[in-house]
Amino acid sequence: MPTPAYAAITLGSNSFNMLIAKTKGGQPQIIAKYKRKVRLAEGIGEDGHLTAEVMQRGLDCLAMFAQMLALHKIHPNHVAVIATATLRCIHNADEFNQKAIPLLGHPIEIISGMREAELIYQGMVATTCGQGRRLVIDIGGASTEFIIGDGHQVQFKTSLPMGSVTFNRRFFNNAPLQELDFDDAKQEVLEVLGEHRQRLKDLGWHCVVGASGAVQSVVEVLMHRKQSEIITLAVLNQLKAEILAEEHASLMGIIGLSAERAPTFAAGVAILFALFEFLGIEQLSLSGGALREGVLVMLAQRILEEAI
Repeated sequence: MPTPAYAAITLGSNSFNMLIAKTKGGQPQIIAKYKRKVRLAEGIGEDGHLTAEVMQRGLDCLAMFAQMLALHKIHPNHVAVIATATLRCIHNADEFNQKAIPLLGHPIEIISGMREAELIYQGMVATTCGQGRRLVIDIGGASTEFIIGDGHQVQFKTSLPMGSVTFNRRFFNNAPLQELDFDDAKQEVLEVLGEHRQRLKDLGWHCVVGASGAVQSVVEVLMHRKQSEIITLAVLNQLKAEILAEEHASLMGIIGLSAERAPTFAAGVAILFALFEFLGIEQLSLSGGALREGVLVMLAQRILEEAI
């Protein structure tokens, strides 16, 4: 009997993603991917509500996802819809959820930062080779998760309120960018890290793995330039210098940077730069997967248990 297809939908503060998979050999095999840069966190107003325009942007994406679910004949019981930082904090999340249900035929589960960290780690372990203790950093649109684990065992996890979309709004919204913008972002990273900084350093790690958008953006630039995909302080220094040399917010002069990645690129580089310094990171490699892959693993296990 063929394994039913299932779908993991993640509603991040920067991107909405959907992975469709079937289980083969006990592991999820992805058969389709869909993604849209919704940048939900851009729409958080001073009153803590998501603006109507940005909410509609998100709903339009969900309508597209719904069409793909129908195309792949995914049963509603085989769908997980997970939302993160922005929907955790806005005051009108219920309104978004109620408008989304008729589109998807499925409610949105807004998970805690700690649960998000767990799923990110599961997604990393399932897709990324490596041994020893690993520090996993996932810089999202409005939150950053830190996890230290060994194999499948998590030793530490936390979720902190800083991300590339929110930092872009606060520190990098006036071109040309200046050294002071990076200094302000760096100080904010230090304050947000707080006591977690020493806890992370005390636990230690053998290697550092970065997940999701901010790290992916840097790695894509390095790949385009046919350079090593390992991020170092020298790489970040070079990219920071290139950002400061740009006169326009489009950053179109940075070789290898796509127009889609450009709006939050400076903020992502700034957060990485600060974390390298404050945590004493020497190098960082890109994870094979993160939250959406973690949700996929969770779904695969759930469907397997139903079949027994």
